[in-house]
Amino acid sequence: MKKLMLVLVLALGLGQSGCEFIGGAAVGALGTSAGYEYNAYSKMNQLEDDYKNERISRTEYESRKAQIEKGSIIY
Repeated sequence: MKKLMLVLVLALGLGQSGCEFIGGAAVGALGTSAGYEYNAYSKMNQLEDDYKNERISRTEYESRKAQIEKGSIIY
């Protein structure tokens, strides 16, 4: 009976450490993707500002906008 309890306690401990790893990986992936999306957001704002102030042409604007949209989930 003591061996069974010991095995159950060890199994629970190993199971919990696995969940912590998965949770930590999920939080890390979420943080990374949020960083990429913020970068895309700021690049899109800069691109629109450049186009409005006539620093780039319409074709350059469309080309760069397509690149940002391809690499982003939001756009």
